[in-house]
Amino acid sequence: MKRLIATFTLLGMLSGFIVPAFADNAPASAPATTTAPAVAAPASGAASAPDAAAGAAAAPAPKCGDKGFDCNKGDVAWMMTSTAFVLLMTVPGLALFYSGMVRNKNALSTVMQSFSIFCVISVLWVIFGYSAAFTAGHDGNALAPYIGSLDKLFMAGDDPTTAVAATFSKGQYIPDYVYCMFQLTFAAITVALICGGFAERFKFSSMIIFSILWFIFAYLPISHMVWYWDGPDAYTSAKAGDIANSHAGFIFQKGALDFAGGTVVHINSGIAALVAALMLGPRKGFGKVSMAPHSLMMTAIGTGLLWMGWFGFNAGSALEATGAAGLAFFNTLYGTAVAGCVWVLVEWLVKGKPSLLGVCSGIVAGLVAITPAAGYVGVMGATVVCAVAAVICFFAVTKVKVWLKYDDALDTFGVHCVGGIIGSLGTGIFVNPALGGQGVWDYVANKTADFDAMGQIISQLWDIGITLAWSGFVAFVILFILKKTIGIRASDEAQEEGLDLADHGERAYDH
Repeated sequence: MKRLIATFTLLGMLSGFIVPAFADNAPASAPATTTAPAVAAPASGAASAPDAAAGAAAAPAPKCGDKGFDCNKGDVAWMMTSTAFVLLMTVPGLALFYSGMVRNKNALSTVMQSFSIFCVISVLWVIFGYSAAFTAGHDGNALAPYIGSLDKLFMAGDDPTTAVAATFSKGQYIPDYVYCMFQLTFAAITVALICGGFAERFKFSSMIIFSILWFIFAYLPISHMVWYWDGPDAYTSAKAGDIANSHAGFIFQKGALDFAGGTVVHINSGIAALVAALMLGPRKGFGKVSMAPHSLMMTAIGTGLLWMGWFGFNAGSALEATGAAGLAFFNTLYGTAVAGCVWVLVEWLVKGKPSLLGVCSGIVAGLVAITPAAGYVGVMGATVVCAVAAVICFFAVTKVKVWLKYDDALDTFGVHCVGGIIGSLGTGIFVNPALGGQGVWDYVANKTADFDAMGQIISQLWDIGITLAWSGFVAFVILFILKKTIGIRASDEAQEEGLDLADHGERAYDH
């Protein structure tokens, strides 16, 4: 009973940070059906919203097929396929990738974490998460740039088959239900990624509570701040631009570019994983007993599934079956291969032998680094970004972790956070058309905007800094309170026995 009371007390305390954002003090300033795409759009000032948004009476919700609201069947098919690909990344891709890297007595529990988190976050996403992340905050609400409203609670106001969500082309839309599911898979894998930092030692009950609260107080605000905007059809004039920017998320207003989740997914989860690793402390016997992966073959299979699914993650984030999706697809294949080669080469030089775990790690580092840049950079940008990420991530997980003696068990911080930072900065550099990038599109002038190299780097630093600070802070607060109430660390006895049996009463292997 005491634990139950403590849990509800924690929920109540933390809800005080976010409930004011949902105060129903005014109608939403932008139509709920015109939601932000999955990636950052033009730098602040390059895009604008329609004059009609400036106080005009709300028009009836647009539907697929209405004039100016075309839902191309090819785009819709691509987005549903991409959503299924991203599902594959977590279940079973990430589950197998992580499970192979732990000891056999924790293999099943590691898979259980990924599957359970995916199911829980999926339910919460439809109930309120999609609304909080991808609707405009209410006019006059000071928290509007940081979190959306609950206007679409349980998908309220949406016709299941005809409601629309914006893409990156004027007049082109996709069904809102499809876009909701696409973004659901991003939210779920982000939370599941954190498990790599605390593998083999987090109590299952506390882990689920932490996952729910971190999703609410870290993932939803960050995704809103980075990705929410009014959509391209809102950008018609300079006057309307000021209105559109006032509706957008805070980091979006700063002009940050994140094509598919370098900050929202990877930096966000990576820093939370580090905080969790530090708060939980090292695994029992860390540094004294062997904690080698029990099945590198399982990790290799997981890596392949992750790479396959990542095409939906990155190319799907173009939201249309266009050349932009093709560029993201190209970079996801080529850039990742570059990182795999570079990681193995560095490992060969430093350790004397190339390893399967090394090439798998290099592949994932490349996938992480190219994520924010996938639709923005050219061949040279992909080459440099992924090669640099491979080198720096290699030393982060093989040297820095050893020097600082923290137990980031499956290198979530060293690969996802560090790789995400490199990718985000690389995006700011190589989006430059002079360096082969795509530049930033001006939806008012309908052309590529003049590029401000230093300004874009500053925008990326805003994105990185806010994500690190907020996600890390939220993770610390949640874990601190849980630690002082219901506890977070599995007992030494449970760790000795293995969490498969201790938490779930099952074995991964019957031998």
